[in-house]
Amino acid sequence: MKWFNVRHSGQAKDNENRKYINIYKLRRLYCGNKLREDVKRTTTNKMFKSAVHNLEELSKDQIQEFLNSFDTVLSDCDGVLWINNNAIPGSADVMNYFRKLGKRVFYVTNNSTKVRADFALKAQELGFIAEPEEILSTAYLVAHYLKGIGFKKKVYLIGSNGVGDELKAVGIRHIGIGPDQVKADFKSMTQSDLDPEVGAVVVGFDEHVSYPKFMKAASYLANDECLFVATNTDERFPKSSTIIVPGTGTLVRAVETCSERKALVLGKPNDYVRKFLESFGLDPARTLMIGDRCNTDIEFGVRCGFQTLLVLTGVTSTKDLEKIRSEQKEPLPDVVLPKLGNLLNLVS
Repeated sequence: MKWFNVRHSGQAKDNENRKYINIYKLRRLYCGNKLREDVKRTTTNKMFKSAVHNLEELSKDQIQEFLNSFDTVLSDCDGVLWINNNAIPGSADVMNYFRKLGKRVFYVTNNSTKVRADFALKAQELGFIAEPEEILSTAYLVAHYLKGIGFKKKVYLIGSNGVGDELKAVGIRHIGIGPDQVKADFKSMTQSDLDPEVGAVVVGFDEHVSYPKFMKAASYLANDECLFVATNTDERFPKSSTIIVPGTGTLVRAVETCSERKALVLGKPNDYVRKFLESFGLDPARTLMIGDRCNTDIEFGVRCGFQTLLVLTGVTSTKDLEKIRSEQKEPLPDVVLPKLGNLLNLVS
């Protein structure tokens, strides 16, 4: 298996690795809303660096130094901790180990299909210590955002019960969940098919997506005062077989195309997540973001000034990582592991 770290021998390799680990101590990205120029240069360099270090090639002392360099762990879920309803072996042990070390743990997911309580329950059933307050899902972010701006109208939702239930929890009415079948004469839709109380279109993952839903969304969005919000733009879900499952980004792009408008996207790697996390008082330089996608999880971590760890159990493969490194179109992580569960073997 090919890895993208600079290969040295003997003391030269140790010096290079220590230099790399120590760069964490130099990073302080956000001072209020102002980006410090000295750290901006460091972050820009790390965005398109040519080398990624494999944690499995560091010494135990260097692994310990890495573990000591962060106080808070933010982890993606699908493809990092579990795939579908199956935990990725060792992932729960590592996340629970972080807690034993006294680190704060948060689960930051672009998945909008569940409310926070259901995500926490799923995590617990798979062996993770988790509470609803530690879950930051895009369904919750949508409800938090609309409530925060004082939204009082109705939402037309292309999405699932996860978003719907979070909206209901904050008193926001919604329509649109469930099948909306294509009729024989689908072009016969009239103004009477639209709800005049709708003031926002929200797009999340919807397994019942259909042409009538796109028609209604575009028709509502023809009103410039109608808000357009999306949970995330992930292209696909992590693979558990050879079948590709298109992600929410597929639906968002379709609505953007037919409405000729751009959505406000709340999930990773976008800025709203960072602003929300600021309320937890995180120190960016001492926060680790773990993910399986460079264009969402890792880019989010880089934008925020977090340390970043990529695992190869989800969307991004070793081949993908090599392509990303050569093309420099997406940010690279600080460190990489084949799977998160391997970390415990490095400290035992």
